[in-house]
Amino acid sequence: MNAKRIDKLATAVISLLVGVVVLILLSLIGYILVTGLPHISWHFLTSPSQAFLKGGGIGDQLFNSFYLLVLTLVISFPIALGAGIYLFEYAPKNWVTNTIRVAIEVLSSLPSVVVGLFGFLLFVVEFKLGFSILSGAIALTFFNLPLLTRSIENSLTAVPKLQREAGLALGFSRWQTVLGVIFPEALPGILTAVILSAGRIFGEAAALIYTAGQSAPILNFANWNPFSPTSPLNPMRPAETLAVHIWKINSEGIMPDASAVSAGASAVLIVVVLLFNFSARWLGNRIYRKITASK
Repeated sequence: MNAKRIDKLATAVISLLVGVVVLILLSLIGYILVTGLPHISWHFLTSPSQAFLKGGGIGDQLFNSFYLLVLTLVISFPIALGAGIYLFEYAPKNWVTNTIRVAIEVLSSLPSVVVGLFGFLLFVVEFKLGFSILSGAIALTFFNLPLLTRSIENSLTAVPKLQREAGLALGFSRWQTVLGVIFPEALPGILTAVILSAGRIFGEAAALIYTAGQSAPILNFANWNPFSPTSPLNPMRPAETLAVHIWKINSEGIMPDASAVSAGASAVLIVVVLLFNFSARWLGNRIYRKITASK
């Protein structure tokens, strides 16, 4: 068998494997959307859930998921960005830096339930934060930080060294070179890292069961005082997210329309993640073109 036939065979095998993966992914997403979309309505998206009666919605859980996502990214992204820049530009090449990178790799592979138990023991019990959005956000920061840091460092490393050398040759300091030359070039990769981490946060359930809780207290969306127990902005209240709500319905739901609520909530979860990914990617490309003055 000559080289051309081997190349064609290898290409065919790789294409077949990719096709199988794509088919499985599309089948899974298609099944969730086909079974869940008919149950979605404005009432379903905005009304509170019901524990015993039919006709409940996911309004509070949907808000809790977005609020927890924003709060987690507000905490984790600045830390991950600073850590990524330090490891890329300033960290010396010695055993300490290597140990830090190994620790990041180990932490990024931890099961989410382990992070949830750690957050329960430390933040809920020891720090007495209770089951709250803040406990969940801090626990998800530990869960999200290693992957986000590593992804940001890889995005910065992927920028050609010639651009860094060009910035230094123009008289820029190391910080000015990172901020004005390397960061704009690495921005699409950084945003991709944020998108991936946001998807993990939005769909996370195991870690939040032990930290944010499984209850959704009645919220007054006319009360925006973050210190009020009924305010949706109160970070110290327990908050059942959409992913936790889906798990809870499938495990112990007793309402008459439990299967319909679960299917609709799952479809909403998939749609929100897809929309977030596509819109964030479009926004990242637009920001990149604006910063670099490219068309």
